[in-house]
Amino acid sequence: MKVIYDPEKDILQITFMEMTVEETAQIAPGLVLDYDGDGNAIGLEIANASTKVDNPHVVAYVVGNANVDKPQIKSCRI
Repeated sequence: MKVIYDPEKDILQITFMEMTVEETAQIAPGLVLDYDGDGNAIGLEIANASTKVDNPHVVAYVVGNANVDKPQIKSCRI
């Protein structure tokens, strides 16, 4: 996994797998998912990142229990 923050463009990119991006879809304003040829999500891009994350200059990697008590997933409007 790779995380890149471009402060000039204020874009945060998170690459899950180093593969060729075959398709992208905006799933919410300023939130884009990248897909491989099989339709698997392989990356995420957040525009105006400095307004949407605590600090785009800092990444914390934590191994622990996942938060499974979140609300149910809503269908996305693509």
